[in-house]
Amino acid sequence: MMTRSARSIMRAIILPAMNSMSAGRTDAELSRSNRRFYDSLWSEARLIEPERFNTWPLVRSLVASSRSRVEVGPGLRPRLPLRGTQFIDISGQALARLRERGGQVVMGSILSLPYADGAFDLVCALDILEHLDDEDRVLSELSRISCVGAAFLIATPLHPSHWTRFDDFVGHRRRYEPQRLLDKLGAHGFAVEQSAVYGMQVKSSRVLDWGMWWMTHQRERAMWWYNRVMMPLVLRFQKKLTLVPGMIDTDGVDEIFLLCRKKATRVPLEDTARLP
Repeated sequence: MMTRSARSIMRAIILPAMNSMSAGRTDAELSRSNRRFYDSLWSEARLIEPERFNTWPLVRSLVASSRSRVEVGPGLRPRLPLRGTQFIDISGQALARLRERGGQVVMGSILSLPYADGAFDLVCALDILEHLDDEDRVLSELSRISCVGAAFLIATPLHPSHWTRFDDFVGHRRRYEPQRLLDKLGAHGFAVEQSAVYGMQVKSSRVLDWGMWWMTHQRERAMWWYNRVMMPLVLRFQKKLTLVPGMIDTDGVDEIFLLCRKKATRVPLEDTARLP
């Protein structure tokens, strides 16, 4: 089973079950349910060091000049260095493993980050925004904890016209039109500095259906194959992250990686909801 990114592979195994259980539940009940699923997921997975991902050359250059940094929702696939980084996640299993390796961890929600305004000059939130309903609240929180001039790393899928069954399967709420993504980022004080094609997606619908069937009906075996076969292959054959200034030509691009900078001003949260 191949997907757009390693994190999407992991989410594909549990988000369908989480989504089917969400109806009629309070926020607190849903949060507890989600946490149980993620703890189960990460208890069976292996932590992969950030140096093994194609984002590492960029991250290494940014870390050299950063004072404080945070990664939101890393699970066991962090992109920022383990030592000296704040990690926030809903999974106690993931956080325990990150702590063992030197990470500074806290359990919490991206909708209410437990950090002071302007606390960080390097913020990472990959494959997050497309999974959450309240995108403005998420971006507002990420902007709030970013100091002026902070580097902000984000990755998200593009083009609603590219929507497939897999987007439904992994719990995506949206794909972004490139201009709408730029508008949303700009409204929250982020300007795109560099960008690159990101992730990978299988082209064969038959392979996609096969992978989804295994993750739905044979979860334990799918996890075994993911950890011991698929993940090593993903890492071995991932393409170099080729960054260009500004926004890339997004025609035919399935997912984009962006390096943004936090500017001095942003639109108040109550006004961003009016954006299309």
